[in-house]
Amino acid sequence: MAPPARGRGIMRVLLVEDYLPIQKAIARGLREAGFAVDVTGDGEEALWFATENDYDVVILDLMLPRLDGLAVLQRMRAQGRPAPVLILTAKDAVADRVRGLDLGADDYLVKPFAFEELLARVRALARRAYQARNPCIEIGGLRIDTAAQRVRYGSQEVRLTAREYALLEYLAVRAGEVVSRTDIWEHVYDFSSEADSNVVDVYIGYLRRKLERAGAPRLIHTLRGRGYSLRAAP
Repeated sequence: MAPPARGRGIMRVLLVEDYLPIQKAIARGLREAGFAVDVTGDGEEALWFATENDYDVVILDLMLPRLDGLAVLQRMRAQGRPAPVLILTAKDAVADRVRGLDLGADDYLVKPFAFEELLARVRALARRAYQARNPCIEIGGLRIDTAAQRVRYGSQEVRLTAREYALLEYLAVRAGEVVSRTDIWEHVYDFSSEADSNVVDVYIGYLRRKLERAGAPRLIHTLRGRGYSLRAAP
């Protein structure tokens, strides 16, 4: 299972897979696609991760040590954890797929699978979680195509680095909300590994300048002590 070409993304994923070659390949591919990824191959540890942290998507294998995947899913939902769950199953495990969907799984993928399909399903589940089913997000003349990962303001293309794009997309899927620096650190891959504590503020500044050079009004607003909000100008 070869990893994809390097891409960009914004989401935090829990990967639960106990077969190390598959686990490593998926984790590497997701990170290269820009996701923040927590990894475990143990059912009990998976349940701890899933109930103690907020994830945009959980990728869940069913055959796990100590606690099987269906039990993890059932306990997640019983504790009110709403993260979308993508189940990984064997080709002949029809009953397990049905049971998983009945317990609250959102999608499933049959092994073996192409990584590109897994990535597409993860992105679709993440968009659904943010009620952003359309891959194109439009805010006050700003258009973000999350499938092509391109940004335009009016007819002007806005060229962004991987980090800048990841930050803008995360703000866009939460448009109108106040997004704290902590949220950004936890969900935008690469920021949490940056030693400089004001890296988020720096990249907000980069984004604002590039958007304004394209003719956009001030769309990213600072709320002192709370964070940032992306919204159309009044």
